[in-house]
Amino acid sequence: MLRLENVGLRYGDGPEVLKDVTFSMLPGDFFFLTGSSGAGKSSLLKLLFLALKPTRGHLQIFGEDVGSLSHHRLPPIRRRIGVVFQEFRLLDHLSTYDNVALPLRVAGKAETSYRRDVMDLLDWVGLAEKSSSLPPVLSGGEKQRAAIARAVIAKPQLLLADEPTGNVDPVLAKRLLHLFLELNRLGTTMLIATHDRGLVRQAERPVLNLEEGVLSLQ
Repeated sequence: MLRLENVGLRYGDGPEVLKDVTFSMLPGDFFFLTGSSGAGKSSLLKLLFLALKPTRGHLQIFGEDVGSLSHHRLPPIRRRIGVVFQEFRLLDHLSTYDNVALPLRVAGKAETSYRRDVMDLLDWVGLAEKSSSLPPVLSGGEKQRAAIARAVIAKPQLLLADEPTGNVDPVLAKRLLHLFLELNRLGTTMLIATHDRGLVRQAERPVLNLEEGVLSLQ
């Protein structure tokens, strides 16, 4: 699914934020990513989403060497990846429903083929009554749930999530964890960055820890 070998990342002329990162994930793997604030977790996820390229080392995703990919070959790979960033990145002019359905529309699917799936997922994350609401009127937790629903609606091959339960209560966090586990059971490979040790304990999945740019398996 993905492989990193001695990957380093720096911004401009600054110090490296990732240092000799080496790890791989097979299809169907589920890893948590932990580490203190500023350790480089968000940078690593952006690297895996192809928003950044390594400063050095080798990164392969779906068998493709990222360093040798031309710009126009990146979007088809990104469409196979679901991503939840802390900024949410919802489109303010689209309703909650339309934000969640966007990946399916971009893929050219007819609304009649996915409307029920979108509404079922909104119900699962507790947003059925907000389906017509625009993002500016949603709370931070509601925006987070909408971003999660958008990331998983197309059943991506790889899901990258940065603190996906950071703004929800423990009951809803557990519900979202069940959603991630079910998607993983159906074949989606998962890498979830979190500070929530309770979530990690519940899932009983392997943990990668990132500190000062250095990655280790706990």
